[in-house]
Amino acid sequence: MDTTIALILLQDGVVNGAIYALLGLALVLVFLVTRVIFIPQGEFVTYGALTLAFLYNGQVPGTVILLLVAGALVFLLELIQAARTGRWRTMYKVTAVNVILPGALFYLAPYVAAASLPLGVQVLFALALVIPLGPMLYRLVYQPIAEASVLTLLITSVAVHFAMTGLGLVFFGPEGWRTPAFMQGQVDMGAVSWTAQTFFVLASCLFLILALWFFFGKTLYGRALRATAVNRRGARLVGISTNFSGSLTFTLAAAIGAFSGMLIAPVTTIYYDTGFLIGLKGFVAAIFGGLVSYPVALFGALFIGVLEAFSSFWASAYKEVVVFTTVIPVLLWRSFASKHVEDEE
Repeated sequence: MDTTIALILLQDGVVNGAIYALLGLALVLVFLVTRVIFIPQGEFVTYGALTLAFLYNGQVPGTVILLLVAGALVFLLELIQAARTGRWRTMYKVTAVNVILPGALFYLAPYVAAASLPLGVQVLFALALVIPLGPMLYRLVYQPIAEASVLTLLITSVAVHFAMTGLGLVFFGPEGWRTPAFMQGQVDMGAVSWTAQTFFVLASCLFLILALWFFFGKTLYGRALRATAVNRRGARLVGISTNFSGSLTFTLAAAIGAFSGMLIAPVTTIYYDTGFLIGLKGFVAAIFGGLVSYPVALFGALFIGVLEAFSSFWASAYKEVVVFTTVIPVLLWRSFASKHVEDEE
């Protein structure tokens, strides 16, 4: 291996690591606030990429149907709850978010797909289709068992992962898709040419990380999520709704996952089940931080990305084995270094 090859592999590793960093941060966020190990995070990567690919190719994505069905189920649950408690005041907002919005997107989707709109507009419309699935998923699956044990929530996440993978096959089909690059051209840096898409991915990841830092440090909703992450019972005592915190957390996770899928779709073919491996590597990065530390998860993601790139050169057939084996010494180190704490009742 010469210097040129090493720099090319380093470039690929940094780009992949940036994507894994976003997914790792989303996984840490979801676990801290809701205690859910969010295995279906990778499915939002797939849904985001394939939704954009369908729109770009002039086809209506199956996400519009899924959004309609999920919205109708959430509306039905909220209607039953309102009938039991007599609290009808919130049904206006529930109707707008879960019935009117999916219906409007369903009506607009054929026009957006056929209009050959700029890629940026298609990205925004694809995000509007995928992001609402996050809070809907929380309301349908996780909110009713929010006080269950971490093991129960983990088993539920595994079931949701398989369900979403199957739905991906139904709505998107078995074919692989790609999207065009957000930016064209390349930049020559010494012996290596860096594509403009690479800089776009890195800049987007940096922007999202800074936006999350600002959100959690400077906004009221962000501080509410931090309070819920520190102590769920204490957050409830001071008037913070843990249900709203969970819904907002899943919204952020869905947004990060969907946009991450759109970032990698120009450089790799996305299939209905591609998101599992990508999300799993984000989970390995989150494990580096013990599912509680954002900076360590970021470092772990970059390490995983670079390790994967160099492993694909030295032993491409075993690169996944090399990547996932790294979690064993990390778990051992975490096991010996951490102190056991009883779960909150």
